Amino acid sequence: MFVLTDYWPHLIALIGICAALVASGHVVTRKRDTRSAIGWFGLIWLAPLLGSLLYWLLGINRIQRRGKDMHGRRRDAVSQLDLPREESRKPVPRGTSEYPRLFQMVRVVSELTDRPLLPGNTVRPLLNGDEAYPEMLAAIDSAEQSISLVTYIFDHDEAGVEFLDALQRAHERGVQVRILVDGVGTHYSRPTIESGLKERQLPHAIFLPTRVPRLFNYANLRNHRKILVVDGRIGFTGGLNIREGCRLNNNPSHPVQDIHFRIEGPVVAHLQEAFATDWAFTTDEILTGDLWFPSLDLSGDVWARGISDGPDEDFDKLRLAIHGAIAVAESRLLISTPYFLPDPPMVTALSTAAMRGVDVRVIIPERNNIKLVEWACMAQLEELLERGIRVWLAPPPFDHSKLLLVDNGWSLIGSSNWDDRSLRLNFEFNVECYSEDLNGELSEIFDHKQLRARELTWKEWSQRSFPVRIRDGLARLASPYL
Repeated sequence: MFVLTDYWPHLIALIGICAALVASGHVVTRKRDTRSAIGWFGLIWLAPLLGSLLYWLLGINRIQRRGKDMHGRRRDAVSQLDLPREESRKPVPRGTSEYPRLFQMVRVVSELTDRPLLPGNTVRPLLNGDEAYPEMLAAIDSAEQSISLVTYIFDHDEAGVEFLDALQRAHERGVQVRILVDGVGTHYSRPTIESGLKERQLPHAIFLPTRVPRLFNYANLRNHRKILVVDGRIGFTGGLNIREGCRLNNNPSHPVQDIHFRIEGPVVAHLQEAFATDWAFTTDEILTGDLWFPSLDLSGDVWARGISDGPDEDFDKLRLAIHGAIAVAESRLLISTPYFLPDPPMVTALSTAAMRGVDVRVIIPERNNIKLVEWACMAQLEELLERGIRVWLAPPPFDHSKLLLVDNGWSLIGSSNWDDRSLRLNFEFNVECYSEDLNGELSEIFDHKQLRARELTWKEWSQRSFPVRIRDGLARLASPYL
């Protein structure tokens, strides 16, 4: 008599093998990153059922498929934008004459994006929430037609309530308001900001809501963009979230340094386009017309272009842009980032730049808010230090600033970090800027950070204890997933 219970171990083993075969086939045909493919392949076969289940839950980029599904809607929205594209054919940006290789960056990013390089912009840095929040709130209070806001973290604290109040005032006077908050970013405070948005009946949406808040530090496919656009004319973007900890003058319990930017001019349409795409993706509402995309006048001397990056049709655009920037650098590369986990090709590119005589300097936090990232970062510094790249460790408060400055004329600002989470797994938005004056202003900010920091020498790095080396090396193995 056939007894199923006698054969259940064999059936489970057979199911596990079949699941592993199917998952492995998907890995080897769909994963572009060899390191990621090897990691998943090993997990799938070392723990066939569990590994296959984890791969189907976490390893498949469903966003890319959904991004393709919305490509038609995105194309329709972009076709409505009133961008002064003919301006991109005017003379090349000031600064490319002194550093002619910067002109190659114009071509690189033109190949990566469907956006033109636009002249006539004003880009002004704002330090921390102390400078940025008052200007953002004043812009919201001055709004007459529309406000669009997308952010990763929107805490329901004192700073968050000030933004809620300002947004509510705008909504009550008839301004069209749209607010998009990442599903993970809503879980950084209790009660969540979603409850405040609902209570005030503000038009809002949550980007990919999640029910696992305890895993938020390592959740993938998040909307990490920080964009505020008022009346389609005044834009803010950078690395700044909305939370009380960013206002250092208030002596918060968990202070965070950061840089944000106020932008006016034609490139504001690129900020609005990025928001409109995310909003359409989340809500199916297409934002078009003069209410959201008015004609924009020239207002400054910065040439600028928005670069959207994410695990959809914008995949790998920022990574390739950074590689281009490293390749064209002639005199210096200045990097400030809270999470510095460059992959091997980028480490090689930085090392090669240093060997060409480029002054490569990196500022990272001395104490990271994510310990695994801090340990993995230390393990990856060996080749960089060997090749003459100088690394500075910034003291508290935690420095969340993101800057990349090339020579004296090109600057990259925005939300992206130097890790796989930003460059492959999250939705990010950055702006490339051609301006000697802006580059000089940001260089002064960088120099001030460097003066406060201490340089990490090869001797100090090499004298780490053996247990610390083992810890850092193990953390480095997880760097593609941090």
